[in-house]
Amino acid sequence: MREYKYQYIDGQWREGTGSHMLENRNPYTGELLYTYRSASTADVDAAYAAAARAQKEWAKTSPHEKQGMLEKLAQAVEELREDAYECLITEGGSTRPKADFEVATCIEFIKRAMNFPLMMNGKIMPSNIPGKENFIYREPKGVICVIAPWNVPMLLAMRSVAPAIATGNAVVLKPATDTPGSAFLLAEAFDRAGFPPGLFNVIAGRGCDIGDYIVEHPVPSLISFTGSTEVGRRVGALAGGKIKDVSLELGGNNVMIVLPDADIKEAAKAAVFGAFFHQGQVCMALNRIIACKEIYDAFIQKLVEIAGALKVGDPADPETFIGPIINSQQADKIEKVVRDTIAAGAKVALEGRREGNLIYPWILVDCTNDMPAARQEIFGPAVCIIKANDEDEAVRIANDTEYGLSGSVFTGDLFHGIQVARQVHTGMIHVNDQSINDEPHVMFGGEKCSGVGRFNDQWVVDKFTTEKWVSIQSCYRAFS
Repeated sequence: MREYKYQYIDGQWREGTGSHMLENRNPYTGELLYTYRSASTADVDAAYAAAARAQKEWAKTSPHEKQGMLEKLAQAVEELREDAYECLITEGGSTRPKADFEVATCIEFIKRAMNFPLMMNGKIMPSNIPGKENFIYREPKGVICVIAPWNVPMLLAMRSVAPAIATGNAVVLKPATDTPGSAFLLAEAFDRAGFPPGLFNVIAGRGCDIGDYIVEHPVPSLISFTGSTEVGRRVGALAGGKIKDVSLELGGNNVMIVLPDADIKEAAKAAVFGAFFHQGQVCMALNRIIACKEIYDAFIQKLVEIAGALKVGDPADPETFIGPIINSQQADKIEKVVRDTIAAGAKVALEGRREGNLIYPWILVDCTNDMPAARQEIFGPAVCIIKANDEDEAVRIANDTEYGLSGSVFTGDLFHGIQVARQVHTGMIHVNDQSINDEPHVMFGGEKCSGVGRFNDQWVVDKFTTEKWVSIQSCYRAFS
């Protein structure tokens, strides 16, 4: 893959000025891909200064100009498609199908954002004061900081970057240290598309060095963060202390409810995809499956049969479904959660094993909702199955969590499925489908500890802009 050893600030590739040399490694082979110097707080200052300067002019451009530039950006990402595949597979452990999905959806998000410059609608409102007219204008927030995760790094960066740029803002993007290349590849796409210098900047550095500073800096007016709930709490607290707006897409403990009348084979097929896609390293991945007692044993049998046939190994192999965990520390955490859950009384229906950063799928059964794998986000190729005596108990178990991102209900009665889905306290839930869904024109976001704010379409336009009241007094008022 390409070596991205420089920061991208004000339209230029510059060596970072931080004190640490950072490594980018292949999580499957352990190979050192390259080293680069981290960004410093001075680099953060430079990126924000460039963004603030560029945004003032960008905000004045017409919707047609913005649309034209976004179209060029989509073309540039398309031209870099094979490079993006290699980057996502080599530094992030993505399988080829996952990388293909990510790049294609990234382009789709850019194309959808081309509509946003024409969606910044205002209002004319009546007044109780004689001779007054009220106008509500929708304007860009200014500079937006985007902090991207390592699991779906290109797409989850672009989901914020494209709307921010489309609505007249400038962006400073900080990628996760495990996957910096994906962000710099986006910088290359912006460079190729000919965007004004400073409108889009990428700085990579350790969170302990620049993480707090990039959030608390006086320039950005909104922080768009995707990542763990633990870090999201800190980002929210820091931003709140500076009275900054936030958009937080955080962790999940997502559930599938399998009702007695469900098609067991179809439910099991969906559950395997929802639990093990990208090694389970997806915020929307299924963590818990609650199966009603009538179909519990038959469902587990079919689930084990399908999951046991999944190919685990080299993510560059097109037939591989489960590739490596992002790093050894994360793999250690997953193993501990599995061990602790078994120690708490769970039975093993499908036993996984570890080879380096590869973890074969685990299916834990006879779980209860207080076991470790049911209480916390596993973020790996393991899923726990819980038996429910009836539908009401299944809903109670589903809601007994601090998270509420996505979910699923399987049933033979679609209308009843909607009724059950509406009882689950989550931002998104899908009837007769698994939990991993994201469409650029449909609302995306969670409840409770799974996040604050909504992404996509008009929801993100509203989030990344602000409203201003301007009134006109056509005849002078009498103040006495």
